[in-house]
Amino acid sequence: MLTNFDTLPEESRVWIYQANRSFTEQEIEEIESKLHVFIGNWTAHGSDLQAGYLIKYKRFIVIGLNQNLNNATGCSIDASVNFIQQLEKDYRVDLMDKMNVSYKQGEFIAYKPLVDFKKMAKDKAVSKNTIVFNNLVTNIAEFKQNWEVPASESWHSRFIK
Repeated sequence: MLTNFDTLPEESRVWIYQANRSFTEQEIEEIESKLHVFIGNWTAHGSDLQAGYLIKYKRFIVIGLNQNLNNATGCSIDASVNFIQQLEKDYRVDLMDKMNVSYKQGEFIAYKPLVDFKKMAKDKAVSKNTIVFNNLVTNIAEFKQNWEVPASESWHSRFIK
């Protein structure tokens, strides 16, 4: 059951998928249409799941699920992963690789393999004040408070001296 992401409870579970490139406006329209269909039909053992989504910065797909209504199950999580993997194929984009880092570089969103980010930190090309995206947040409250933060307030801090 598709619902507005902004109306989901704070404790709703979130999954964040970061793209290795920006989506075009046309791709965003198509992806939104596909998300409407997927989430509208998303179930767990035959029960509707109340979920919503956001596409942020033309690069992040955020899916939120109200687990107060029904919990995601292994099968429903598999279905969402299969959906995201199909988007990867359809748009020739990487959405599942968690070993990459996205951060703000002025008004732009940069995307680097973790190895390159570590080197940039060592070379002081990024600092503790660099705004990073902590895709490890698990619920909407954390997403609002701890997703887009200075590197010093995220797991990225371990690389910055």
